[in-house]
Amino acid sequence: MKMLPDCHSCGSRNPDAVSAKAGSYTKGIGFLFSQETLDSRFHGNDIFGAKLKIIGLVFFILILISPLYAFSEQKELLIGLIPEENIFKQMDRYRPLAAYLSEKLGIKVRLTILSKYGDVIDRFASRRMDGAFFEAFTANLAMVKLNVEPIARPMNLDGTSTIKGYIFVRKDSGIKSIKDMKDKIVVFVDKATATGYVFTIAFFRENGVRDIDSYFSEYYFTGSHDSAVYAVLDNRADIGSAGSRFYQRIIDKDPAIKNELQILATSQEVPDITLCIRRDLPPELKLRIKEVLLNMDKDPTGKEVLKKFGALRFISAGKADFKPVFDLAKKAGIDIIEIR
Repeated sequence: MKMLPDCHSCGSRNPDAVSAKAGSYTKGIGFLFSQETLDSRFHGNDIFGAKLKIIGLVFFILILISPLYAFSEQKELLIGLIPEENIFKQMDRYRPLAAYLSEKLGIKVRLTILSKYGDVIDRFASRRMDGAFFEAFTANLAMVKLNVEPIARPMNLDGTSTIKGYIFVRKDSGIKSIKDMKDKIVVFVDKATATGYVFTIAFFRENGVRDIDSYFSEYYFTGSHDSAVYAVLDNRADIGSAGSRFYQRIIDKDPAIKNELQILATSQEVPDITLCIRRDLPPELKLRIKEVLLNMDKDPTGKEVLKKFGALRFISAGKADFKPVFDLAKKAGIDIIEIR
């Protein structure tokens, strides 16, 4: 018979937690078979029935401990990151979080940067990733295409856990309305971003622009929110779109930029970056990952990691949080189910 895993392989650093779990199993077995019952079976004529009971006991034990063994067999977690910003800065933010999770889970957590937003579905499947920190729109894509499960997202330092999309121009551009945008250059982040593309397309459609190819002289994608802001700031584009968190971070670093840029439109709030994981991960492991994230702010080491990450804490996330993104995509004429 297999031995119960030790506390390290169960993802718990507390041996008592495993002892308590093992005790609960023993209690369950005792409920099915008392010593008197077994004695009476073996010393009577119903030996065959007693053997059936023992077979049932073995299956009962295997069923109870199988989640623990599934957890212990998971040797590594591969988590993907969407390229929101400079990838070196992004890795600097996420590495301490990965190390913290590794220590708490007893499983190595490895990070990988996806080359671009649009690759997320193919890369997630082909590289057999266990989860990813998705932007709002890519989270929707992954929920539909990969059946992933959103479990947690960070609460930002300003107390928000959502993000808005901004459409912005230079103040000296003379652009005040959609009419002024005719034959101008537009810069987006990526087609698979809610705040850096989907919202902007929805805004254009609501204001009568359904064909961006003919209305604008040019449009292109920068691949990151920061780059989209700087493209407009440096006169490489006339109109830009990006997420509010990235826009504000640039302003905070250089307040003078606020005098050079003007926000023309703001989207409704959508969930900020969210950790989504494979639905078929062992249930015990999924629960443990969520518990570790949600309790980081109660742990001194966790608080330091959160500070480096740029968050106050993690909060629970669910599929219902993403309804505004589906609504935004509908306004933009985008069918998430049909996206390849």
